[in-house]
Amino acid sequence: MNGQSEGADSVLTDEMRRRLLKGMGAAAGAVAFYPLFSAGSAMAASNGGGVSGAQYVYVGTYTGPNTAPGGVAPSQARGIYVFRMDPAQGALTPLQVMDAENPSFLAVSPDRRYLYSVNELGPDAAGKPQGRVSAYRIDPASGELAFINTRPTQGSWTCYCSVHPSGRYLFAANYGTGSFSVFPLGDNGEIREMSDLVESPPNGLGPDGVRQEGAHAHMMITGPGGHHVFGIDLGADRLLAFELDMGSGRLSPGPVPYANVASGSGCRHMVFHQQKPYAYVLNELSSTVDVFDFYPERGSFIQTQSLSTLPADSEFGRPVFNPDNPGEVPTGSNTTAELRIHPQGSFLYATNRGMNSIATFRVDEDSGQLINTGWVSSGGEIPRGMNLDPSGRFLYVGNQNSDTIKVFNIHPQKGTLEGPVHTISSPVPVDFAFNAVSG
Repeated sequence: MNGQSEGADSVLTDEMRRRLLKGMGAAAGAVAFYPLFSAGSAMAASNGGGVSGAQYVYVGTYTGPNTAPGGVAPSQARGIYVFRMDPAQGALTPLQVMDAENPSFLAVSPDRRYLYSVNELGPDAAGKPQGRVSAYRIDPASGELAFINTRPTQGSWTCYCSVHPSGRYLFAANYGTGSFSVFPLGDNGEIREMSDLVESPPNGLGPDGVRQEGAHAHMMITGPGGHHVFGIDLGADRLLAFELDMGSGRLSPGPVPYANVASGSGCRHMVFHQQKPYAYVLNELSSTVDVFDFYPERGSFIQTQSLSTLPADSEFGRPVFNPDNPGEVPTGSNTTAELRIHPQGSFLYATNRGMNSIATFRVDEDSGQLINTGWVSSGGEIPRGMNLDPSGRFLYVGNQNSDTIKVFNIHPQKGTLEGPVHTISSPVPVDFAFNAVSG
């Protein structure tokens, strides 16, 4: 572990200890406190822990002949697109296309040796779920991918995957069936037989009859400490908290089994602050970001702020969703898509589909609350995915319906976006994963 991540862990640990001692008493706090793998540690591990090497970007897509959710034409994408990144300028050079079906979301293993993707597929003609997750080996010299294996998630429209900081488990969220899948990972990166499948509560209906007619799992992420795992259910407006048994790979409800967002918000993605106990939740349907104090000893949340991703005088409103194409964003309306936090923890970014912009926020270092610092055009239509490179110098935005990746410089002190400084033609770009390998 490098000095920067050790410092981040120390700050996070001290803040959590302070809370425990204040809220529970010194003796109880000392007993309840447990060692942490912080979000900052996980990021440092997945970004190479300071190891120098060539930089690569992996881009997930919705593939042809399908039309992406909210898309306007059949996709021309073939799978996962691999680019070499210029670390000085942020430009991308194409290297490889790995054929795959709807690899719409990606995750790199903490040791940087493997890439995992979802295969976002719906039910077959008989109604059987076809969602999958797939594993790829990353060539340590070239950054190119080689297929390892794939496994069914026993769910439909699998839209998100992540790797536990230990590298031992892969998690997946099945949007269509409202379920969460857990897979052990082999030493060679292979996805082993599923160890658990957890259904979101069946009565967890939200008020929007089109988008919240049932549970819709949209994300599964490990919290700081590595013990709690959280499932984001857009259909139920709920953050589900689980405890992971590291031996069996099975989930059980946490001490505080869920937290709610405002009715009809449609929570989509969540990020944790790397150094301090704060969490940020992006709500797709209401175009808002919620700020929570996070209590890792019980895996619980207390909301402290909610603010819009749109300007106060915005003409963009909540969509009236089309039952035949629920991902469509009608003209004059807006939904959010992706939420990312800067590696330093000082800035937060959210994409708006409809307004077609990136909302930028500064993070108050004392309270964790957000201060809006403006909006920048995404430079295209329906910016579904975005991500920051590990150095925090560049932001990559995928404009799904424009078949372009826009690259922005990030001001190191202000966190504001400058550009775009590069435009890369790439079919239906949806998600970005970064890696540094030796060679």
